[in-house]
Amino acid sequence: MDMPLVVGVDGSEPSLHAVDWAADEAALRGAPLRLVFASLWERYEGAALAQGLGRTSEQLFADRIVEAAAQRVNRRRPEVRTETEVLRDAPVPALVREARNASLVVLGSRGRGGIAELLLGSVSLAVAAHADSPVIVLRGRHDGDGGIAAHGRVLLGVGEGEHSSAAVRFAFQEAGRRGAALEAVRAWRCPAYETTDHPLMAGEPARLHEQGAVEMLETAMTGAAAEYPAVKVHGRTAEGTARKVLLDASASADLLVVGARRGGGHFGLQLGRVAHTVLHHSACPVAVVPGG
Repeated sequence: MDMPLVVGVDGSEPSLHAVDWAADEAALRGAPLRLVFASLWERYEGAALAQGLGRTSEQLFADRIVEAAAQRVNRRRPEVRTETEVLRDAPVPALVREARNASLVVLGSRGRGGIAELLLGSVSLAVAAHADSPVIVLRGRHDGDGGIAAHGRVLLGVGEGEHSSAAVRFAFQEAGRRGAALEAVRAWRCPAYETTDHPLMAGEPARLHEQGAVEMLETAMTGAAAEYPAVKVHGRTAEGTARKVLLDASASADLLVVGARRGGGHFGLQLGRVAHTVLHHSACPVAVVPGG
């Protein structure tokens, strides 16, 4: 049985955009879509009506939210199988638990409780930091009208270590499903203390760092490129911080894929500086892929 895509819904505009995006993604994958609402503390008006029906106002509200989301999916992608559930738990632990049996978790950038000035909601950030499955947060252009492959390009930030390999494979898979090109980027920098004004040494430290980035990029891409030969790949290195390089490139991408490393203890998956920054500022949806 195919593992479902899970979408956290709460009735907010960002979560409705996430439902649209996830419906398109589920159709591409031929996978079911699971719509969940999680809350412990919300209370809504309509208590008298709820008591007359034998259910609390919170239950009525939650049921309406997931039913409306399911109807939205059916109108957009009637071929996608959907299921709904209201979870009696706080959103973060509920969604992290859902991720254990999901192929993907899709979230809006902010929920109903978000403040307009905030760059990213606390729920989206926390789930991306702890989920066992890849998490996609709908940043940037995600009004549902342009589709999930408007630019025909998936952007991959190639990092270091084993946690990067899962992100590489995920990016190839997503590019293949969309029929999109894959742009793989490895950023590099030459530390200031390695530079020199001596004319015979000018540029040598920078050249070595750039060459190291080229070799790391080639090594990271080799296995997945052979496994997905139909995906058109453009690999490049760029001088600068990975955060700035990826944010600049996200303006013309449909999806930005980054890896995340696992930390020790009960905190589980920990986001590095690159993943944390692009989740706050990317101009396109961001996929955070756990390694290992």
